[in-house]
Amino acid sequence: MQRLFSVFPNGWPGRGLFLQRVVTAAFLFYFGFECLNDDVGLALIVPSVIGACAGIFLLLGLWTPFCGTVVATAELWIAAFCSDDRGLAILLAALGATLATIGPGAWSLDARLFGRKHFEIPHR
Repeated sequence: MQRLFSVFPNGWPGRGLFLQRVVTAAFLFYFGFECLNDDVGLALIVPSVIGACAGIFLLLGLWTPFCGTVVATAELWIAAFCSDDRGLAILLAALGATLATIGPGAWSLDARLFGRKHFEIPHR
């Protein structure tokens, strides 16, 4: 996983990535579970629920490259086969793709699990 990212940015860039993950996950939750209450076809329910589940992992910053790719694919599916909220689906696909390529930032589980570690080697 470390090879996917050169750094896990901290400071303002890390806060920006955290904010992007939170906002993306909030929209994925809202529209994914709203889809369950509406009377829509299975072709819209399945990618919406997949996107909402991937949003949970994005919120935590866990497996960000994979989950961002899943979100981008699911939202492009929604944009291609559904006429309502096509613009929002494309926006969420773009947010998922940017998170997949940039990475989760320092405030994520990916950074804790796969980030650079500093080892202290005692002198003999």
